[in-house]
Amino acid sequence: MSCFQGLFFCPEAASLLLHNFCVYHITPQGHELGAAPISSDVPVPSVDDLADQVADVLDFFSLGAVMCLGVTAGAYVLTLFATKYRERVLGLMLVSPLCKAPSWSEWLYNKVLLNLLYYYGTRGLVKESLLQRYFSMEVRGNRQDPESDIVQACRSLLEERQGANVWRFLQAINRRHDLTESLMKLQCRTLIFVGENSQFHADAVHMTTKLDQRYCALVEVQACGSLVTEEQPHAMLIPMEYFLMGYGLYRPPQQDTSPRSTLNPFCISPELLSPESMGVKLKPIKTRISLNV
Repeated sequence: MSCFQGLFFCPEAASLLLHNFCVYHITPQGHELGAAPISSDVPVPSVDDLADQVADVLDFFSLGAVMCLGVTAGAYVLTLFATKYRERVLGLMLVSPLCKAPSWSEWLYNKVLLNLLYYYGTRGLVKESLLQRYFSMEVRGNRQDPESDIVQACRSLLEERQGANVWRFLQAINRRHDLTESLMKLQCRTLIFVGENSQFHADAVHMTTKLDQRYCALVEVQACGSLVTEEQPHAMLIPMEYFLMGYGLYRPPQQDTSPRSTLNPFCISPELLSPESMGVKLKPIKTRISLNV
């Protein structure tokens, strides 16, 4: 949830996306606000299970082909989904995506992190390690400069999550398999963003080299960590505009976004971005506010 608020609070990006799409936000099981701990008797899902769950959501809402937007581990799951259900994906917009199996050093680091998470939850060293993965040093702050509002918001959201449920998701991601061979067969258009300071920069570049160059573009954002959507959402606007033009989709003209227009970014239903709505499982998200004329 915290991966997308900056992007949708950016008026230009919001008008582009909400003018063209109805947005469905999918969280891993147990990550919604107020979720109870998942029983230890429930098996930990594999990444293939997570990709199949995306298909289940589309089936529930009777959706056909969709445009996918994902960040880091979520981008991996959506890419895997696109390789398994090619006819259901119009295009991919990925932010700092993973695509390879974890290296031995990453696997070992994640194992230590998972043990800490299992016993202590999302606090202390675990929280700092996750924030380090998400954000660049510039926004995380130091002794001279306080950490930014976006980091504080993410820190607060992590505190509200069930450690056992986060552990299950990270366990699945740490067992991910390499998508390299599958990428070579992927035919949908793909737009990849990555921060130059992202821990997943090498994966994003590797992914770009394996995709069909006719359908793929890489945008590297300077002085930015993994969450480009939060740190520099404005840097995504022009590449997304050009990407969506390939589908005949455009941002509404400025004169069409009057203060009373339902396409005006400041007239978006608060439910779109509220933690309560973004965390409810299998609930469609409103992208327009109802106006009584």
